[in-house]
Amino acid sequence: MAELWMVAGPIGNLGDLSPRASEILQAASLWIVEDTRVSSRLAAHLAVKPIYKVLNDHTSPARVQALADEIESHEQAALLTDAGTPGISDPGAELVQACLERDIRVDGIPGPSAVTFALSVCGFYAQRFAFLGFLPRKAGDIQRTLAPFAENSMTLVLFESPHRLTKAARMWADALGNRRVVVARELTKRHQELWRGTLEELAGAPREWKGEITVVIEGHRRLIVE
Repeated sequence: MAELWMVAGPIGNLGDLSPRASEILQAASLWIVEDTRVSSRLAAHLAVKPIYKVLNDHTSPARVQALADEIESHEQAALLTDAGTPGISDPGAELVQACLERDIRVDGIPGPSAVTFALSVCGFYAQRFAFLGFLPRKAGDIQRTLAPFAENSMTLVLFESPHRLTKAARMWADALGNRRVVVARELTKRHQELWRGTLEELAGAPREWKGEITVVIEGHRRLIVE
């Protein structure tokens, strides 16, 4: 019976790849990846030469079905993203559903995640949080997306591109108010940075941001008067 493994890969540091993930990746003859240039470095690290197939935001529904058909011809296949846990903020869910419809066994290997890393170090209440991925670009769309959280105590986690971060922070502040925020940049890599401040400070920060960015915004804090 064919198997598809959802394998969490490193978000920057290859040393974070778990022994169990290494074992599955070495056994899988087919790797389904976002970018072969990224995954080939991981394959070289593991000294394996799998067959590569690409699944990304540009993959058509018909191609997803074709990938599921191909998985059926392999004893073990692995789905990886460029960084972190697959199936979150990527098109992995469609492939999983296609495999389940074919009675292909789907399993997973837990591991690195920029979302949980950032939450663990932010210092905000994170028992309840919402992951929003990449927000829309237009101010009106951002306002509508964030409106349900304007008076909600849930911590928010999202991704943003470095060249849009300052402008986006201004729109987040307009929608949510001036909350505390942590910018987690280049996590587990040589130039890792955890920037802490407020949304207003982030919007006015006179700097150029670079690298992969995860943002954690504190939930709404109600003033309690005794």
